[in-house]
Amino acid sequence: MPTSTPEAGRRPRTRLLLSIAAVVLVVDVATKLTVVATIAPGQDIRVLGGLVYLTHYRNTGAAFSFAEGATVLFSLIAVAVAAVIVRTARRLYSTGWAVVLGLVLGGSVGNLIDRIFRDPGFLRGGVVDFISVFAPDARAFPIFNMADSAIVCGGILGALLALRGIEFDGTRAKDRAATDAA
Repeated sequence: MPTSTPEAGRRPRTRLLLSIAAVVLVVDVATKLTVVATIAPGQDIRVLGGLVYLTHYRNTGAAFSFAEGATVLFSLIAVAVAAVIVRTARRLYSTGWAVVLGLVLGGSVGNLIDRIFRDPGFLRGGVVDFISVFAPDARAFPIFNMADSAIVCGGILGALLALRGIEFDGTRAKDRAATDAA
């Protein structure tokens, strides 16, 4: 007798996850290459009437330049995050979670590429940050990049999905509890 699972008759969202990750990665790498090629370190370019400044900065720490000097640790964490997301993708049936994990995967790999290939060396490279909002040189808010934006947006969306009780398989936690109790 076949058993009915939440995944029966539905397709995994692995392609969606990988497509979003690929788009985030391409946008991140392209913007960083453009910044490195066109903006001198420390130069501020005012955009949108001063709402945004483009500033070429190298970050060897985590988000908001936290824990500079722990670059190798952050590189290893990014590898672990990518591995967990790829492994989780096989049981992913929720479109929302596919978007979340695609954003986080693309952002993590984008920053990991910088840590691997940029100076001062393998797993210790400085991540290229270039978006400064409200004031130049991170005077009002820390400088960030497209990968950071994707990771933060993915984190916020993931928190909202978790608060709503949406599982990776697309079901709601309370619906699953009611089904299990029956």
